[in-house]
Amino acid sequence: MSYQKFTKDVGIIGLTELIITLKGAIILPIITKLLGTENYGIWAQIIATISLITPIATLGLPYTLVRFLAAEKDRKEVQDGVWSVLTIILGVTLIIALILIFFSGSISQFFGGEKILVQILVFTAIFECLNLVFFNIFRAFQSMGKYSSFIIFQTLGEVGLVAGTVILGYGLFGAVLSLLIIRLLNFLIMGGFILKKIGFKVPRFLRIRHYLHFGLPTIPGNISYWVVNFSDRYLIGLFLGTIFVGYYVPAYTIGNVVTFFMAPLSFILPAVLSESFDGNRINEVKVYLKYSWKYFLMVAIPSVFGLSILSKQLLTILSTPEIARQSYYIVPFVALSMLFLGMYAVTVQIIVLKKRTQIIGMIWIIAAVLNFGLNFIFIPKFGILGAAISTLLAYILAFGLTCYYSFREFRFEIDWQFILKSIFASILMALFIFWFRPLGFSKTIIAIILGTLIYGILIFLFKGFDKKEIEFLIR
Repeated sequence: MSYQKFTKDVGIIGLTELIITLKGAIILPIITKLLGTENYGIWAQIIATISLITPIATLGLPYTLVRFLAAEKDRKEVQDGVWSVLTIILGVTLIIALILIFFSGSISQFFGGEKILVQILVFTAIFECLNLVFFNIFRAFQSMGKYSSFIIFQTLGEVGLVAGTVILGYGLFGAVLSLLIIRLLNFLIMGGFILKKIGFKVPRFLRIRHYLHFGLPTIPGNISYWVVNFSDRYLIGLFLGTIFVGYYVPAYTIGNVVTFFMAPLSFILPAVLSESFDGNRINEVKVYLKYSWKYFLMVAIPSVFGLSILSKQLLTILSTPEIARQSYYIVPFVALSMLFLGMYAVTVQIIVLKKRTQIIGMIWIIAAVLNFGLNFIFIPKFGILGAAISTLLAYILAFGLTCYYSFREFRFEIDWQFILKSIFASILMALFIFWFRPLGFSKTIIAIILGTLIYGILIFLFKGFDKKEIEFLIR
């Protein structure tokens, strides 16, 4: 893949991730304003539960397809790989579904005692897992256009259905049912495309042992990552009550916007880097990693400053004044956490290329133990602020350990001068926004636009990019 196509694909996925980010920003006010803070807390726990089931049920196999099929030219190998993985994941998800349905009465206590919500959640998780396989097939084939189209369809469909069902009076039941309906539709459409592209073949599971050897070690890491990213919702609910989950998650959602800038890179890099690495083009790999770091930090650093300064205004606009008062101070900690997660997402590709996925699992297990332990100590003492601090410390630890193990394999250049310039420009931008003191929707939008312009002008004046880099981006 050429550097220009890489940049183009990053742009395509970036647009897709923008739409995904807007989904959260639209659903947040719909549920908080129409159904209340406590119902939003239940909604957040449902989303968190689906996010837990997925990495367990998929056995790390969807991502394995990206690593092994990106450079595969044999059609029969591709067919066997795809249908083998789909068959195994379907079997595992059905077993997990039966277990969850059997215990739905007990599990429903996390969701306001509504067993029907658990049952809908279970079927939603099944199609979430199967769709994840399809999405990763498009990643392996580097079909960014199709991938983006299906993601956008699912995202817009989810927003439309959730908004429609809530406005029509179907409440939280309608919102959760919307998750299932749109995933089922997307599964049927994507399945048709995949079937047409590669055809059907009864799987012989020829390489499944290799796939599992690569994928299974990622399960502890994926679960541990979930612990760091989502378990705080359950612990907040346990110690403080569901309403505090409703306070915490909107602020977390605002801070999590920083991951929007990371997502295109973490999506595209595995297939691109695997192709270059397997072709023994190590210098090309280093170039991709260098500029991925730089382009991510170019937008992530000012975003952390901007979101922190505007946290109260954004929460007031997107949720309720009560939520804004209770949780605006959470946003800076979450935004900074996502900055470290973004740097991790680029750096960890070195470990993935070396197929040492067990190291990734170990890193996230250590981070999860730290996070879980700190949450037990901090949440009762400091409330939702304690959860945010625990999250930040866990991500810093995960990033540090990843750098240690990755750079033992090989290093790539990091533009430290640019990072300092970006931080300085972001501080000046933040000072302007603080002086501007925007109140209300229109003034907040103006502040965001002016802040972006100020940062861009300052980076240009500080010569953050040389002429070749600017020409490369334009092309």
